[in-house]
Amino acid sequence: MLVASERGRQLIRAVNPAAMAQGLHPGLALADARALLPDVAVAAHDPHGDAAFLERLARRARRWSPATAARPPHGILIDTSGAAHLFGGETALVQQVVDWAQAQGLTVRAALAFTPAAALALARFGAARIADLPIAALTEEDRVQVALRRAGLKTIGDLAARPRAALAARFGAGLVTALDALTEAASQPLDPLLPVALVAATRRFASPIASLDAVHACLADMLADCAAQLARRGEGGRRFVLMLFRADGHTCEVAVETGRPQRDVSVLLRLFDERIAALNDPLDPGFGYDLLRLVVPAVAPLAEAQAGLDGDSGDETRLADLLDRLAARLGRQRLLRLARAESHVPERASFIGSSPGRWPAPAAGEPPARPWRLFDPPQPIEVLAEVPDGPPRRFRWRGQQHDVAAAEGPERIAAEWWRRKDGAGLTRDYWRVETASGRRLWLLRHGLYGAEATHPRWYVHGQFV
Repeated sequence: MLVASERGRQLIRAVNPAAMAQGLHPGLALADARALLPDVAVAAHDPHGDAAFLERLARRARRWSPATAARPPHGILIDTSGAAHLFGGETALVQQVVDWAQAQGLTVRAALAFTPAAALALARFGAARIADLPIAALTEEDRVQVALRRAGLKTIGDLAARPRAALAARFGAGLVTALDALTEAASQPLDPLLPVALVAATRRFASPIASLDAVHACLADMLADCAAQLARRGEGGRRFVLMLFRADGHTCEVAVETGRPQRDVSVLLRLFDERIAALNDPLDPGFGYDLLRLVVPAVAPLAEAQAGLDGDSGDETRLADLLDRLAARLGRQRLLRLARAESHVPERASFIGSSPGRWPAPAAGEPPARPWRLFDPPQPIEVLAEVPDGPPRRFRWRGQQHDVAAAEGPERIAAEWWRRKDGAGLTRDYWRVETASGRRLWLLRHGLYGAEATHPRWYVHGQFV
């Protein structure tokens, strides 16, 4: 049995059928349980571990339906809508689930109902009808259960016969909502582990396949099937997930993502090959896979594109394909690129992230407001100006002298107020200059003349292309 501490007492949280037959039950104190069965085996209750185990079971149960969900601490839910006919009907599907669970060494109870709450309650309490369920199936609050029993209401059937308004006034609207979910008077959609994909392909095998070459051939066939579905919808996939269900119950997933919508089978097959080859835990068919499923959970519009006369699809397409291959091999989280950040301080206005960013394009005929290349740190220069706070006329940089042919500015950027105490909080004046040799640079004067610095220092902070 499993026990947990509550208010300084050790209470039973779960028992097996043998212990229950000896009079033990959840809620009983450990001391009382040992008085009945001194040699009973005791283990600490781990609700987080139980929830993780239920989630693994729910993932494995997707062999019967793409819509499954874990409901800790009581069980898992499987939506049989549109899937039961593939297994010979709902009764046959339920029997397959029970047989599979028993083969894993689990004791299981299964039930069919029109709502998830009703199915879970029927399986949990082992009732044949919803009306026979105890009121504990409706609420776990002891206060509410005691009040209902004192009123002579012991089953869901007793409650269902009462006016809803009176129940809501006495026990709150939440009780009526839960009652409607149990009695199937209100719809209760299932929230599955993964969103149900509108584009998917499934292959079942009477004799499990144990060859990776057979898996590869089946994957190519399913990719072609999904590509045809995407073409009819005018869409391309952004994420493709291959689920492999082994005959012994083990489940494996392999996913690839693309930077742009994609439905080219050869490209996708190459990405899957890259991803499978890079797996830390290589695919192990074991006794063979009896079910393969390919789903496309993320899609986007994709119009037909016309290639050039030479068959070239362009630099942008080649770059996207390269990024997809690198992401399949290394993981998309390891690909970094320059992205925008909201800051008026130039060196903080960009960062390296996993998502691309775009800077606003300058107005027609205007030069860019920011250079494409920033020097880190800014490079010091010696400047000659007509007046101390005027534009630069000549400067020496990297041992060479440059004459300024044209200058525009200043663009004044004040430091953040919280940095002014660090000595780096001086005002900046930026000038866009073009030298006599044609170089276009971004010059920085650090500090206001006379107000913040006696002799402000100058730097080259960036270079325009």
